[in-house]
Amino acid sequence: MAVTRTFSIIKPDATRRNLTGAVTKMLEEAGLRVVASKRIHMSREQAEGFYAVHKERPFFGELVDFMMSEPVVVQVLEGEDAVARNRDIMGATNPADAAEGTIRKTHALSIGENTVHGSVSDENAAIEIAFFVKPEEIVG
Repeated sequence: MAVTRTFSIIKPDATRRNLTGAVTKMLEEAGLRVVASKRIHMSREQAEGFYAVHKERPFFGELVDFMMSEPVVVQVLEGEDAVARNRDIMGATNPADAAEGTIRKTHALSIGENTVHGSVSDENAAIEIAFFVKPEEIVG
């Protein structure tokens, strides 16, 4: 398999509970390498732009408000089949359905406060990385 990159966000519910290191450790133990990482406070413009795909969904406003509520950590992860590997370690969106040992089973509070976001495809990862991270910030 090829070494690829994916995008991850450690969400406000996790940063509020000081779980950045614990989540990053789980990502690294799953074979992913952090090649860019920064803690930001997402603006409304960033949150609405990033989640624009959900604009017509009933939860859009709540999602935007949540993502602006506390700092987040945006990361570029690298590893073999990075998108799939990240999605495996994240676990199901609903922590009640997530497998034991996954980030969401271990740390998520609810389906809405589910600790992490991860890209769904290589194409999506490239778009999401470019949204938040400049090429010169990727230093791995």
